[in-house]
This record gives sequence, structure tokens and C-alpha cells, in this order.
Amino acid sequence: MPKAETGYIQSLRITVYDVLGKEIKTLVDEKQSPGNYEITFDTFGLPSGMYFYKLESGQYNIVRKMMLLK
Repeated sequence: MPKAETGYIQSLRITVYDVLGKEIKTLVDEKQSPGNYEITFDTFGLPSGMYFYKLESGQYNIVRKMMLLK
């Protein structure tokens, strides 16, 4: 596995789902080195409500909920 200056480069995937589990959008799907990043989630066409996002990187997986208010 390639090593960056601050650590190992790993694949990163961030996906947004609706409350029924339907995949809405993949925000990130690439290899990145450790660090702080900022992404923009374009919510045009999505109704207000509860959504979930899943972050996958290496063996680290986490799902969190978020509320979209328009």
C-alpha cells in the first residue's frame, strides 16, 4: 500500500441514503491520504427530511443520520 507523508493512502467512500435505504448520491469514491477535507453536497431536488450517510475507509465504517431542512 502506498504511504503518504502523514500516513497510508486508503480508499474513501461517502454515500448518502434516504430513510428507506435507497442510495441517493455517492459524494466521494477515491483514494486519499489522511487529513482534513471538505465536500459539498448539492441537495437540489431533494425534499426536507431525514437522510443517512455512510463513511467507509479501510476497515472503518460508520453510519450517521442527518436532517435536511430547506
